[in-house]
Amino acid sequence: MDVLIVLQAGVATGTILLFATIGEIFAERSGVLNLGLEGMMLLGAMTGYAVSASTGSPWLGALAGMFAAGLISQVHAFISIALQADQVVSGLSLNFLATGVSLVLGEGLNSLKNVPQMPSFSIPVLEQIPLLGKIFFSQHSILVYIGYLLIPISWYFINRTRPGLHLRAVGEYPAAADVQGINVYRLRYFYVFLGGMLAGLAGATISLAVSPGWFAEKTTSGQGWIAVGLVIFAQWNPIRAAIGSYTFGALRRLVLDIQGPTMILGLANPFYYNPYYGFFLKMLPYAFTVIFLVIGSRESTRKRIGTPAALGLPYIRGQRGL
Repeated sequence: MDVLIVLQAGVATGTILLFATIGEIFAERSGVLNLGLEGMMLLGAMTGYAVSASTGSPWLGALAGMFAAGLISQVHAFISIALQADQVVSGLSLNFLATGVSLVLGEGLNSLKNVPQMPSFSIPVLEQIPLLGKIFFSQHSILVYIGYLLIPISWYFINRTRPGLHLRAVGEYPAAADVQGINVYRLRYFYVFLGGMLAGLAGATISLAVSPGWFAEKTTSGQGWIAVGLVIFAQWNPIRAAIGSYTFGALRRLVLDIQGPTMILGLANPFYYNPYYGFFLKMLPYAFTVIFLVIGSRESTRKRIGTPAALGLPYIRGQRGL
């Protein structure tokens, strides 16, 4: 088992989680919890794959996947912001809706062949850096490099710009933001849409870059749920989200490798052809999400890890407090 290959593949796989996690960070920073990431990612993967196949342009496919996921995210935005319904229930409903739509409209897509994919290339000079060059800058999809740029841009936007200040104000104390003339409802709609678009990009990354030439029901494989948990792990910080995403991406690749007929430290692989171990691995994404959601639901923990104070709470103009 080649460690460098595992880490390089982990960066590619982690890019999927990175897009979805940062998108959810934007939504939650505005005060809206969206548990529909898995469904939006699947819709983005389906739409991107279908549009790339029909137009011959993976770029149009990626944009279409982003727009489709962003559009369906507005269902959750309307229910949770305008109708002030429970955000957990609404997000789960969105997940079922987006998954159903993607599977119905995507029926038969797995039979398509030679669907155009995003270009992959190495970055000269940087790929010559010992160890790190092969892991981060050698033969990656262009979407992986876009992910690198998204990390500092999103961190700077949230923490160092006036729009980022407005975003944090809406998620921490929307009543005070409203008094200052900030349109709480409009910003929440926008950031839910932005989060949906990044979730759609995450899905399109699967079908057009990381696992190209394939779309099916198990395309996302629970990665949307992992991204929900990573938001809490990252404490709503894009840089920590990147660390968690790439680490978890490498672990996912490691899990696949140790299930194969490989040698581990010169010994026979005890996990090879072990069905019980496979069932356990499939359960991990959901267990991971549940654990972090439970941890993040405790009031004392929420304050300690920096949870946005108004997260999950509908804003009613004129109401005291949040």
